[in-house]
Amino acid sequence: MGGFGRPPPCNSNERILMKKKNIAVGLMGFGKTGKLAAAEILEARDFDLRWVMRRSPEHAGESASRHLGFKGEAGTILPLAELRKRNFLRDHPVDVIIDFSDSSALHGYAATAIRHNIRVVSAISHYGEEENALLQKLARRTAVLHSPNITLGINVLMVASQVLKKILPTADIEVVEEHFRGKREKSGTALRIAEHLGLDPEEHVNSIRVGGVIGRHEVIFGMKTQTVRLVHESISRSAFARGALFGARWLMHKRKGLFSMENVIRNTFIENLTESA
Repeated sequence: MGGFGRPPPCNSNERILMKKKNIAVGLMGFGKTGKLAAAEILEARDFDLRWVMRRSPEHAGESASRHLGFKGEAGTILPLAELRKRNFLRDHPVDVIIDFSDSSALHGYAATAIRHNIRVVSAISHYGEEENALLQKLARRTAVLHSPNITLGINVLMVASQVLKKILPTADIEVVEEHFRGKREKSGTALRIAEHLGLDPEEHVNSIRVGGVIGRHEVIFGMKTQTVRLVHESISRSAFARGALFGARWLMHKRKGLFSMENVIRNTFIENLTESA
């Protein structure tokens, strides 16, 4: 499918032309997943990492590229206090903010993002009512993509499950989620899958806690003569970073509105099916 993956190889002249169109990124968060996101942005030839915000002042002024073992200077690490300066985004412009921090960070950049029409990709797992209202306000002026689970695979599974339910309306459906032993609550992703399929999560979401499993979700469609299983398994947190970049590329073609990763996947399916028809 042509819409997925990294851009194809190009010669040096093409690379120079692409550089002019690179997507300038401001990254929120420099924890485990944030560092992986920074590395993915640095490796992607169609992105430029301009700055990285972290709550701690540690490594302030250093470049994320050096800190992560890359050559060159890219992505100045800055403390969150810098974002509160009124003219920060005017003086440090970006095309898109990718947020892997926490729900409170939205309050720091929303007003300026609205003022400068900066797109936002948020991978925050949960927002409160105030933050959701702020996302809606932001989406009236610019393009916003918010998905608690921004991996490509899990959103392919969600879309495929909805399609399969329409094809097999009488099938028994169960959702199984597996995570590391220390995870106490039910997977939010599994609950969303159940919701989208019209299932009661108390009855149809089954949880397994074993060892150090990062995350595995399975949707089972059971019929008298056959069984269909859709499975997604997380192997590395890098999947979240790559999903955010894929979403950012897609979002650059949108002027305003609030989107989810499911919208991205569904649109990509439709576009590719139309091209191959």
